[in-house]
Amino acid sequence: MIAAWIACFAGGYLLGSIPFGVLIGRSQGVDIRTQGSKNIGATNVGRVLGRKWGLLCFFLDMAKGAVPVIVFGALAGIYEKPLEETTTEWWLWMTIAMACLLGHMYSMFLRGGGGKGVATAFGSLMAMWPLMTFAALMAFVGWIVIVLCTRMISLASVFAACLLPFGVIIQVYAMSQLPDGKPFGLEMEQASAPIVVSILLAVLVVWKHRGNLGRIMKGTEAKIGRSKSNPKNQ
Repeated sequence: MIAAWIACFAGGYLLGSIPFGVLIGRSQGVDIRTQGSKNIGATNVGRVLGRKWGLLCFFLDMAKGAVPVIVFGALAGIYEKPLEETTTEWWLWMTIAMACLLGHMYSMFLRGGGGKGVATAFGSLMAMWPLMTFAALMAFVGWIVIVLCTRMISLASVFAACLLPFGVIIQVYAMSQLPDGKPFGLEMEQASAPIVVSILLAVLVVWKHRGNLGRIMKGTEAKIGRSKSNPKNQ
C-alpha cells in the first residue's frame, strides 16, 4: 500500500500541475495569464474564451483531482471497507487529494504559479465516497446560492471552502449515530483526517483568494454577467 501511496501522491502532484487553462488558451491563440483576471482557472477561461471553454477547463481541472484519489482508493480497497477500519488509509488518501490541490495551486510547469484550486478540490472530494462526497455537495450548493445572490464567483468559492469543514463535521456526526453493524457506522474520533484536511484545504483556498477578497472589500471585484468592456471585469 505504501508503494501505491507514493506513486499516487507523486502522480497527484504531477497531474494537478498540468495547467489545463493555459493549454486551452494556447489552443485558441491566447495566453490566459495575460487576459481577464489573469487566473488560469475555469472562471477566467470562460470569461475570456467563452462558456464552452470554461466548462471544459472546469471538468479537466476537476478530473485531475479525482483520478489519483480514485486510483488509490481502489488499490487500497478503501471503497470496499467500513470507514471505521480505514483510519490510516484515510490519512494517506487525504494527502493525495492535497497533492493534487497543491499541484494545481503551485504548478511545477508554471514555476510555482497556478490556479486557485476550487475545481480540483471539488473533484478530489467527490471521489472520496462516502464521507467527503456529502460535504463537497453541501459546499457546492452553498457556492450556487452565493453566486445567485452576489454574482461573484470568488466570494462563492471562499464561502464554499469555509462551509466544507462544517459539512464534514455534520456528516461525521450523523454517521456516528447509526446503529452498530451498519456499514457506515463511524465514531467522531475516527474522522480526524477528513476534518483536519478539510480545514487545511479551506485555508489554502481562502489564501489563494486573498486578492479577490481585497477587491470585494473595495467594491471592485468582477461579477458574472457584466460586459467585457467594463474595466472592473479585467
